[in-house]
Amino acid sequence: MTAFARTLSILAFSQLCICVPADALVPPPATRSEPVSDLVHGETIVDEYRWLEMLEKDSPEVLAWTTIQNDRTQSILNALPCHAQLEKQLAPLMSIGSVGLPKREGASAFWTEREGNQNQPILYFAPDCAAPAISGSATNSFVGPSRADKKVLLDVNTIDAKGLTSLDWWEPSQDGRRIAFGISKSGSEMSVLHLLDVASGQWLSDEISGKVSFGGWSPNGDAFLYSRLADPADPYSREIRWHQIGVHTQQDPLIYKQKEPSVVPGAGLSRDGRWIIVSQSRGWQSNDLFVGDFAQWQRAGMPSGAITLVPVAVDLDGNFRPSAIIGDTMYMLSSLDTPKGSLWAVDMNSPARANWKSVIAMRADEVLESVAYCGGLLVASYSKDVCSRIERFTTSGQSLGEIKLPGLGSASIATDETRTNGFVSYTSFNEPRSIYSVDFKSGSMTLWARPTVPIDPSSVTVSQVFVPSKDGTKIPMFIVHKAGLVLSGDSPTILYGYGGFNVSLDPAFNATNWPWYEGGGVYAIANLRGGSEYGEEWHKSGMRANKQNVFDDFYACAEWLISSKFTNPSHLAIQGGSNGGLLTGVAVTQRPELFCAAISAVPLLDMIRYQQFLMAKFWVPEYGSSDDAEQFGWIRKYSPYHHVTNGTKYPAVLFTAGENDSRVHPLHARKMTARMQALSANDQDIDPILLWVDRNAGHGQGKPLANRIAEKADQWSFMMWQTGMCR
Repeated sequence: MTAFARTLSILAFSQLCICVPADALVPPPATRSEPVSDLVHGETIVDEYRWLEMLEKDSPEVLAWTTIQNDRTQSILNALPCHAQLEKQLAPLMSIGSVGLPKREGASAFWTEREGNQNQPILYFAPDCAAPAISGSATNSFVGPSRADKKVLLDVNTIDAKGLTSLDWWEPSQDGRRIAFGISKSGSEMSVLHLLDVASGQWLSDEISGKVSFGGWSPNGDAFLYSRLADPADPYSREIRWHQIGVHTQQDPLIYKQKEPSVVPGAGLSRDGRWIIVSQSRGWQSNDLFVGDFAQWQRAGMPSGAITLVPVAVDLDGNFRPSAIIGDTMYMLSSLDTPKGSLWAVDMNSPARANWKSVIAMRADEVLESVAYCGGLLVASYSKDVCSRIERFTTSGQSLGEIKLPGLGSASIATDETRTNGFVSYTSFNEPRSIYSVDFKSGSMTLWARPTVPIDPSSVTVSQVFVPSKDGTKIPMFIVHKAGLVLSGDSPTILYGYGGFNVSLDPAFNATNWPWYEGGGVYAIANLRGGSEYGEEWHKSGMRANKQNVFDDFYACAEWLISSKFTNPSHLAIQGGSNGGLLTGVAVTQRPELFCAAISAVPLLDMIRYQQFLMAKFWVPEYGSSDDAEQFGWIRKYSPYHHVTNGTKYPAVLFTAGENDSRVHPLHARKMTARMQALSANDQDIDPILLWVDRNAGHGQGKPLANRIAEKADQWSFMMWQTGMCR
């Protein structure tokens, strides 16, 4: 046994506790109740804590109330003997380096890399070659041959010593001369676009604000397509514009603007600058797609709003995503009548559906997730039972065989249109994320970079089971635990889920789980309906009127873990964030007897009013809206905030939120905490309802290292305390 493992074992079995020291016990505050009644489709809805919907900057009372809650949570969690030790143990686990997928443009390769002690990743570049190995840095964070000629291009850590400024995205020009990048602060995701000259490292004077997204460079790198919020305070004011470097943004011609809240526009440009593609999303299951002759619009003097857009797919029940535009042919991924995905060739001069040509047909047993063009080849990423597979095709759809991956895990690819070599990122529950240089023509793979880790990934066992849900649907679930663990029906267990927005929970390495495994804990990941694991039908079966399926899937997985002698309700905890926070919020109100504890992170919980805040109208196609009588009926049945009942014993819950969250308003966590503290029969010393609002964070992105360590220590301490691992 390694010294690290011995320390963790000691931590798990002797240093932890089942109780909070008496001097750390702080009762929850008596929250002021100020009932507000709304008549919603004939039903009176009473909200006692409407006043907690205000942000701290607008309400001294909310600020003071949140401070009391935060102080209480920290006093309880910090007092656990495990907490300080966990912070020490988690520091090296969260200081493992990471490398992003490189992009090749011009004569250079670009990538992000983070050494273990850095708050934010650094953007690097180096002269391009067939398999440039960048690992072997001064701190020896990565395995593989060294790369002496890599250079720092952008280090946001030097901009903000506190680590609260993050690099949200970056995109090199085709000649590699310039980089467009977006940065934001305190997790707000309100990206501000900047430009940087690669050769000199100097920032250009051009700056564009408003949660900017990048749409594509002109071939000569002197202009680019972008979208932004015309009014940063209005999340439904997105517009698409064209910017010439050196010209003031007020002169940027308008190409397209958002027309309604739940329809989000986006745009991309073909590599040769000839074609523009405009997409209007209608939720996560469908979108409209248009094509325009961008070169013709430029020749006409680029008049604002005057570009002619021709429909490719409009008002169709499917999703349409351009994979590449080669000449006048667009390769388009679609779910229309092919819920597991298919690829089509579309003639941009005649883009009507009748003229589409099938390139890769749908397969019954796997989902076509993405397709990339790579030097005359098509490289397809498939998912089969939630594990990745990569296969190559000719442009006419003939299979050229698969790229053999290291095992059953998750992979993503990076290619460009001009060459056959690229990169593959691969990870699994017991393998850290590694980057491989790949020749897609021959299929050969060479390790490019892999972080070194202070643990033995092979010390855990991974299995996958298929659990029958309430209606008989088989739900995949991964189970991870220490090799050789003897199951006696009372192992501390965490069940994690998401179940929505076409998001798949794929296998991924997480070193911070090792204290849990070494302590004898089981970690289960449920692939619920609502995600993309089995295509669009799987997604639709867990959204809108079918949302209860997601919750039933989750309960079935919990009951399977119990009946299979992994655990029992007094040792079973649940965890989820964002839509997964809604999932755990529903679970503790619908099935409180099934779990001992829950973490509900950055959650939606008041589903009657959710669409009235921030960017939540974007999610109406996924959930529905209480503004509609029928949809109100769906939502009313499960909205967690409205199902907290007086005198009920609930699991212990830790709610978390970010004060700067631009997606999910912290009101949800605040109001739910107040209601559960007031009405539950919980012993607040033993199974408390806790709240933590991070004032330097948003939805979770861009946190500095110290904040991430503290957050993980809080979460693991809470889970270990409540599941009985603390003996």
